[in-house]
Parts: sequence; C-alpha cells; structure tokens
Amino acid sequence: MLTRYTMCILAMLVTAAGPIHSEVSADGAIRTRWADSVTAETAYQEYPRPQMVRDHWTNLNGRWDYAITPRGTDKPKSWAGKILVPFCIESDLSGVGGSVGPENELWYHRTFVAPAMTSGDRLLLHFGAADWKAYAYVNGKRVGAHQGGYDAFTFDITDALNDGENEMVVRVWDPTDAGYQPRGKQVRRPNSIWYTAVTGIWQTVWLERVPSTSIESLRITTEFKDNSVQVDVALRGDATGCRIELEAMIGGLSYHAKAPAGSPLVLKPEARIPSWSPSEPTLHEFTVTLFDAKGTAIDHVNSYFGFRSIEVREDSAGVNRLFLNGEALFQYGPLDQGWWPDGLYTAPSDEALKYDLEITKRLGFNMVRKHVKVEPARWYYWCDKMGLLVWQDMPSGDAYINPHQPDITRTAQSGYNYERELRAMIEGLYNHPSIVMWVPYNEGWGQWETSRIVDFVRGLDPTRLVDNTSGWADRKVGDVLDIHSYPAPRIDGLDAHRAVVNGEFGGLGLPMKGHLWQEKDNWGYRTYESQAALTNAYCRMLGDLHRLVGQGVAAAVYTQTTDVEGEVNGLMTYDREILKMDESRAAAAAQRLYTTPPKVKTLLPTSVESGATWRYTMMKPGDDWMNASFDDSAWKTGAGGFGTAGTPGATIGTTWDGDDIWIRRTFELDGFFDGVELSVHHDEDAEVYINGTLVATLKEYTTAYGAVPLEGDAAKALKRGANVIAIHCHNTTGGQYIDAGLVSVESPR
Repeated sequence: MLTRYTMCILAMLVTAAGPIHSEVSADGAIRTRWADSVTAETAYQEYPRPQMVRDHWTNLNGRWDYAITPRGTDKPKSWAGKILVPFCIESDLSGVGGSVGPENELWYHRTFVAPAMTSGDRLLLHFGAADWKAYAYVNGKRVGAHQGGYDAFTFDITDALNDGENEMVVRVWDPTDAGYQPRGKQVRRPNSIWYTAVTGIWQTVWLERVPSTSIESLRITTEFKDNSVQVDVALRGDATGCRIELEAMIGGLSYHAKAPAGSPLVLKPEARIPSWSPSEPTLHEFTVTLFDAKGTAIDHVNSYFGFRSIEVREDSAGVNRLFLNGEALFQYGPLDQGWWPDGLYTAPSDEALKYDLEITKRLGFNMVRKHVKVEPARWYYWCDKMGLLVWQDMPSGDAYINPHQPDITRTAQSGYNYERELRAMIEGLYNHPSIVMWVPYNEGWGQWETSRIVDFVRGLDPTRLVDNTSGWADRKVGDVLDIHSYPAPRIDGLDAHRAVVNGEFGGLGLPMKGHLWQEKDNWGYRTYESQAALTNAYCRMLGDLHRLVGQGVAAAVYTQTTDVEGEVNGLMTYDREILKMDESRAAAAAQRLYTTPPKVKTLLPTSVESGATWRYTMMKPGDDWMNASFDDSAWKTGAGGFGTAGTPGATIGTTWDGDDIWIRRTFELDGFFDGVELSVHHDEDAEVYINGTLVATLKEYTTAYGAVPLEGDAAKALKRGANVIAIHCHNTTGGQYIDAGLVSVESPR
C-alpha cells in the first residue's frame, strides 16, 4: 500500500524531471457543457468585483494578440495569433492551448478607446489576476508592474492616454515550479496530484473611470456580540474636506452613518442584526457615497455584508468545537481544487463557477475548503449568497517537507514574497462572510516559520480562525488540530485548546469512461467499479464519521468536488457531466452529520484503547481454528495490534511482517446489545469470526479503525458470558496491520 506521503514524493520527483511541455490534455480534450457558449463577446461579462460595484465600467475581455518570446527581449514586432482573455494560454478556451515555460515571456496586445472623461477624472486598469509577474504598458509607457498570481491589482493609466485609439501591452513571466513563488498545484510536467501550469491573465481585465478623489477600497468588520458593523473606507487622491456616508438596508429598515474622510463608518442598530449562516445566508446591502468639500456627491459604490461570528470553544461536554454565531456547528465540505478541463484555472463562465457550488449544497455540504488556490471574487460572492462556509488555503510554493521534518528555510526574497502574497490574499478576501478559516499551509508544502506565520495571519485578521497546517506537520499552534487520513476519517485524541478536524479524508475513486482527461494512469485513494458501490462506500464512511463526531471531531473535508486531470476521486466527473453518487442517499448521509451523534459503548476495546493481549500464530492452524472450543494454548501471546511500523493509522504492539496471521481473543459480555459493530483496522484482507461464525469478510485495506455493523446471523453469534473473536489477515505488499474491537451503537431518538 502506497501512503499519501510516498505518492506525493514520487510525484514531486516526476515534476522535477525535464524537458517539459504542458498539453491541454493527455489523450484529447474534454469540455464542459458551458464551453461552446464562450465567445469573445460572452467571456465573463459580469461585473467582477461584487463587494464594491460601480455603475460604469468597460470590459476588456475578448480576443487579444499574443506572442511568446525569450525572457528579457523587447516587445515583439509581430504577433503569433489571438488569445481569448481571461483564459490562460495553456487552456483549450484560450484558443491556443500551448505552453510558455520559465525561459520565456508571454505578451498580450490590444487597442482600446478610453471612455468619455470630464476634467480631473482618472482611468483605472484592473486585473482580477495574472500569474505571476506582470508589466502593463499603454502607448509605449509602462504604467505599472505586479508580482503575485492570485490577487487583484490596479494601475492608473490616465497620464499615458492618447485621444482616440490607445495601444495596451501586457508582459507576463511565470516560472511555475522552477520558482519559489506560490503556485498551488501547478507544475510543468503534470502527474498524480499535480496539474497543468497556468501562465498569464486568468481573470477579468477591465477599465473604470473614477473622479480625481475616489473610493479605493472598503474593509467591513462585524462585531457579533456588540451588534455593530464598521466600514473603513480608503480613498484615492486628495481627500481634504471630504466626507463619507453609508446607507444600509438591515432587516427591512434603512440605517445611515456619516464620518469625515479617514474615519470609520459605524452602524449599531437597536434591533438585532439578522445573522448569516449556511441555513439562512442573509446579506445586507449598503452604499458608500463620497462627498467633496462643497457637499457634492462625487463617487459611490454598492456593497453588502453578512453578520456572523466564528470561534472555537468547549461544548457542554468540555470538547472543543467550532461555534458559528454562538452555536456549535459541525462543518462538512469537499476539498475544492477549482480546476476545469477547458479553462484550467478559469471556469468557462460565471454560471459554471456557480454550478459547482450548487452541487455542493445539493449534496448536503455546508462548507468548502478551497485548496491551494484563490478564486475570482464572484466565487466567494456565490458562497456568501448560497450559504457555504469557506476554509481558504494559501497557495503553496517553494520547498516541501515530510511530516517529521522541521519547517523549511526560505531565502529572504522567497520569505518576503510569501508574506506579501499571503497579506494580499487575506486583505483582498477580508469582506466575505463565508470565509471562516485561513489555512496558510497544506501538508508541509512550503511550510515556513509556522508559529510566526499564524501570529502574522491573526494580526491581519483577528476575526477568523487559523489552521496552522492542514495535515502532516502540526506545530501545536492555531485554532484546530488538522488530521489528514485516507481513505477513512479518524481521530487520534482530543486537544486541550484546539478543535480536532479531519482536513482531508475520502478520495474514493470511480473512473467514468468518456469523461476522462486521460484514458490510463488514473487513480483514487480507493477505486470502485460502479456508482452503486461508490455510493455505498461513501455512505458507510459518513456513518463512521458521524461516530467520530461524538468522539470529538469538529469538522471534516471530503476529497473532492470533481475529478481533476488524472485524479478520478471526484463527486463529479471533470467535465461536470456526471454526478457519480446517488444524490439523495449522499445528501441524506451528509445531513445526518449535523444531528446528534450516536452513543457508542465499548464492548471489547481495541488494542489501542486497552493494550489488550491476543493469542496469535503465523503458521497455518487447523481448520477449526476459529471455533470457541479450539485449543490455542500452543499459540504465542502478544500485545495488539499486529503489523509493521509506518503503516498508516497503526499502533504496533507485536510485529507481524509475514504474509498471514491468525489471532484470537476471549472476552465477556454481561448482556445483549443492539447495534453491535466491529471496530476494525485491517491491512489487507481479513476474515472475522465470533464463536465460530463468520461475521465479516474485509477486502483491501483501511488506514484507520472503521465500523462494520453486525447484522442477521453475525449479530446472533454473540452470547452472554464468554465469547471468542478470531481473525485471519493476509497481506500482499506494503504496510500491514490487524486489530479489532466491538462497540454498541445507540442512535438518538
């Protein structure tokens, strides 16, 4: 059995090999249903900044000229063809589908006519995002440069404008995995969990006319206990004598606030502000207006806020939980990569962007973990609107560590850039109520000065939770202890100060022919052959998770929303054409996670719980070895569990490194119980007997203790008084382990 860590290391070794050429897909492009509707005239026509909206703007999405030149050369004298902005050059929807590489630069070119402007007006050029280092020129004059692949940026191009037609040129350089910069899952040689590189513009580009003094940004902070909202307004230009006013609709009533420029706008209604939650995602719209020294309104923007709180504190049983708006709420969501077969980093349309989130809600999730990627602002708008909590990862970069290594050492340049891009992400997304957790690191990827970075994040945003690292190298700081466990969820114990969460689990795979990025070398953490089998496995796994909620798990993230390139462990296929599971069953299993967990009584503790001793042999015994009357006195005695060190989720009491092992244990029951289940961790195949009756046949392997209900004859095998559990386990390769116990599960009425 390959572990998650081993798979990551093998994948990184492959990505380091070169020469490298990125293709649109390995065996032929697949496309989503929205792709055929994408044209130069339809490409992302929605206003791209939903929390600071102005009425007048000019969309620059569409066909631009492009060229690729060696890095450091002058502007090209001719152009190679047309590229559809805002889709990256590697994507099918760009119309190019080619690669660039760190040794080259990508150039864009177009002309435009500036909108009508009055004296003193300024014209702003906005980019949603461009990966990674971008330079913009208007009529041959450099108007700005930006470094960072995930945050929006703006240049004032007024002083470079000509009357009539203007020329715009954008130059972009992106080293992908040859550099230290945050890049998420992009590599130059896609394989396993690493995907196709993304170079250049990948979000909307637009122009906006503003007055000489204008509103530059808003920072919205809600105080749940204080029932107040504060809006800090940053202004561009000379704000001498200016004032700002806010008008909001809250609970059907109109509220006003005013302040001089540079002071915050504060609302504190007497009535309780309706709160935002996944079940009731109430948003309150407001307008901020800027007045000059004469009292004339010169600029205004429309926005909204959601009113909610998020914290970690103890429940009535003394277990740390996640509390939303003062109430404990189990958070459950998919790991969302945000990749598309036709647009790569960029969904084909806003409708497509919304669709993934609609499916997420329909499947019973109340949260999404956005994985090592930052989305366009409209994705977070839809989360705000629909009521989906968001755990936001920082895109990873630089060097990686394994779970047992110390944090990496970055160069001064790398460290400075990481903090700058982390700050830009947090400040850029600060206003979205859906975001409740920042995740600066995933699985040791670029993990650097963890404790200080947690403090850095809290300094930027004290209103949200911080996950010091999702999986692997926990540094015992932050608000959650985040465990990754594949495929089954698990808990290793409670933390005195933090909530325990499963930041990744699942990864159940099902390849769907005709909907694959590549026809071979696809994989999942566990692969099934039918939608029915996948649904059954998923629902059983969520049943196990529900029991873990009762033991203290406060949240969980299932891998993953869709298939991505060679990964086939999505809830949907990569082209979004097939929902792989039975929707009603999957949704019902998810909804049960939010109910009171069952009471679990231990009947026979596992070896982890009790340090129990078993009789065992590694030599094939007689055919009646499983019967209660069998004489096992010649067998050895040893502590469970049995296996080899390093097997995921295993606690080794006695080493077993051969092909087969047979174990037996006698236990007493003082009565009869309903809902009896095996609690078993097996790697690999196992047969379990109770008093000579075969009660479970287990195939393949697990990475944690899971529940196997005893039904029918299996349940009848138990008796009052002495009982014998006997297990045979067979291993073929990799890690190995066997241990088991029994519990009684009483579901709440």
